[in-house]
Amino acid sequence: MTHLTQVTIDFATAARLPLRDCYDWHQAVWKSFPGHDGKQRDFLTRLDRCREGFRLLIVSPVLPVRPDWCPADPESWKTRAIPDTYFTRRQYVFQLCANPTKKVTRLKPDGSPTKNGKRIPLRTRDELVAWIIRKGEHGGFSLDEERLRIFSRGREYFEKNGISGLHSAVEFQGGLTVTNAAKFQQTFTRGIGSAKAFGFGLLMIAPIS
Repeated sequence: MTHLTQVTIDFATAARLPLRDCYDWHQAVWKSFPGHDGKQRDFLTRLDRCREGFRLLIVSPVLPVRPDWCPADPESWKTRAIPDTYFTRRQYVFQLCANPTKKVTRLKPDGSPTKNGKRIPLRTRDELVAWIIRKGEHGGFSLDEERLRIFSRGREYFEKNGISGLHSAVEFQGGLTVTNAAKFQQTFTRGIGSAKAFGFGLLMIAPIS
C-alpha cells in the first residue's frame, strides 16, 4: 500500500523549529517513521512554499505518524492511502521537481580518469527534455512534448554535518501517457532522478478523464 501525506506549516513555526533547508526537512520527516533509524530511506518528499507557509508532501509505503513538530490543527496533517487502481489510467497530468544532472569525467594528475566522475546540473532545455524523456522510457511512460513546460526553481542550499552543498531545482509540468503500468507505479513509489533524500523526484499525478 502507498500512502500520501500532506503537511502544512506556517512560516513562523518553521523558523522556530528551525527548518532552514532541505536537509533539516529531511531530518524532520524521519520523525514520522519511528523505529526506522538506521534503515534505508523508502519515502519521497516534496516541499512547496505557499502564501502563508509550506506544504510538504510525503509518499511512503508505510503509514507515517504525526511528529511532535507538526501543529495540532487537524488540517495540518492529512494522510490517505492510494489504491493500486489509481495507477491503471492511461493518461495523467504531472508535476515533478527534480535535480537533473550528468556525470563528467574527472582526471588524475597523470591524465587518467578517476573511478568516480563529478555530477553537474543540466542547463539547456534540450538537455532537460532529453533527460525527462529518458527517465520516462525507463519509468513506464512517454511525454507529450508539446505540452511540456520546464522552468528553474533556482538553487537550493543545505548544510549536512557541517558541510555545505547545493542542488539545482527544475520543475517539469505537462501530460504523460503510461506505456507500462507496473513500471509506472514503481516509478511513482521510487521517484525520479537524484537527491531524493533532499525533496526531489516525487511525481505528482492526476488522471485525465
